[in-house]
Amino acid sequence: MMFNPHKMGLHKVLKHIPLAAIFDAPYKNAVKKAVNIADLRLIAKSRAHKMVFDYLDAGGDDEISLRRGKDAYTELEMHYKILAGIKPPLDMSTKIFGMDVKLPFFGCPTAGNRMFHHEGEAAAARASEHHGTLYGLSSLATTGIVEISKLHKGPKVFQLYVWKDRELVKEVIARAKEGGFQALALTVDFTWYGNRERDIRNDFSIPPKYNLKQTIEALKKPAWTWDFLTHEPYTYACINTDVPADSLAAFVNSQIAPEFSWSDAEWLLGEWNGPAAPKGVIRPDDAKRAIEIGFSTLWVSNHGARQLDTSPATISVLPSIREAVGPDVEIIMDGGVQRGTDIAKALALGADSVGVGKPYLWGLAAGGTAGVIKAYDILKVELDRAMGLLGTPTVAELKREGPSLIKHRHGSVRDYPDMYAYDRGYGGGIV
Repeated sequence: MMFNPHKMGLHKVLKHIPLAAIFDAPYKNAVKKAVNIADLRLIAKSRAHKMVFDYLDAGGDDEISLRRGKDAYTELEMHYKILAGIKPPLDMSTKIFGMDVKLPFFGCPTAGNRMFHHEGEAAAARASEHHGTLYGLSSLATTGIVEISKLHKGPKVFQLYVWKDRELVKEVIARAKEGGFQALALTVDFTWYGNRERDIRNDFSIPPKYNLKQTIEALKKPAWTWDFLTHEPYTYACINTDVPADSLAAFVNSQIAPEFSWSDAEWLLGEWNGPAAPKGVIRPDDAKRAIEIGFSTLWVSNHGARQLDTSPATISVLPSIREAVGPDVEIIMDGGVQRGTDIAKALALGADSVGVGKPYLWGLAAGGTAGVIKAYDILKVELDRAMGLLGTPTVAELKREGPSLIKHRHGSVRDYPDMYAYDRGYGGGIV
C-alpha cells in the first residue's frame, strides 16, 4: 500500500509544530513587494509544488491558445481622450447578474483551490468580500457552500458542470440556493477533459502520489509541503465531503455528460429559475440561441485555454458576440487577463464585467488570502489608472465610449522583445 500521511493522521500531529510562519515568511514579504500579476506568478512558482504550479499555469496541447489569449491584448491600442476634466476617485461600480458590485471584475470559479494553499476558496471569498465584488464558487471546490456563505455576504455565482446525474445536479443547485447563491454559471465547454500535457508529464494527481519523483519535488518546496501536510486532506466539498478528491480527471470523466444538449440546458434553467449564464460561449450563433432558450447572461470564455487548443482569444470574439445580441444583454468575459488595461479593453469592447482566473490563483498560491487581496489590489489600481488616462470616469462611460477608444492593429515581436518574457509570466514572443 502506498504511504499516505493523511490516512495515518500525521497532519493532526504536525499542525502543532510552529514551522509554517518560518517557511512562509519570505513569500509573505515577496507578496507585499509584488508590483504586478507577473510578480505574483513567479512567487507562486517558487512556493508551489511543480505539479501544482503547472496545473494552474498550463493550457491545452501546445498551449497556443494560452499564448494567443495574452497576445491578443497587445494588438489592441488605447486611443485616449485628453483634457477630459475628470478627477479621482473614479467610479468602478457596476452590476453583475443584476447585482451591485464595487468592481467590474471578479475571480472566476475554479476547481480545487486548497491544492494551492490550505485557505483555498475561503481566501478568494474573503478577498472578494474585501473588495465588494462578485464571488464565484466551483462545483468542484474544496470548500463548502455553507462556509463560503459565511465569509462572503455579497453577490455570488455558483458554477456547475454538465453532470450525467440529474439528481446530483438538483441536489447541488438546491444547496447553492440555500447558501445564498443568486446566479448560476453552466460550464458548456467541458464536455471532454482537455489534454493538459504538463499534467501528464508531471504525473499530476489530487492528492499527490507519494512516490520518489513527487517527494523530491515536495522537498524542493518546503512552504507548500508543510502547508499540505499540516491540514486536512482535500474533498469535493460541494458534492460529497466524505469522498476524497483522489483524481480530478477521473472524477470528471466519470460524471461528465458529453451528450448534454440545449434541451438539457433548458431543463436546468427551469430547475434553477434565476439569473444564469452559459460559461464558454465563443460564437455569435450560440450566443443568440442561449438567450432564446432563457439564459439571462452570456459568459464569453474558452476555459482559460485549457480545453481545445487553437480556440480563439476571447477578447477577439467579444465584439462579434456583442454585435449579435445587441446592447441590452449582459456579457461576462474571461481569458488572458493579466493587467488592469486588459480589463479596460474588455469593458470597452462589449463586456459588462470581466472574470480573472490565473491572476488570483497565483496570488493564492503565493500567499493565501493576502495574496488574493494583493492580486485584486494590483488590478484595481491598474484599471483605475487606465480609466483615468483614457478619460473615462465611470465604467458606464468606458463601455459607452469604448469603440472609439480601442483600435486593433497587427501584433509585433517588439511587443515582448526580450528573452525573459516567459519568466515574467508572458508566454509568447520570446526572441
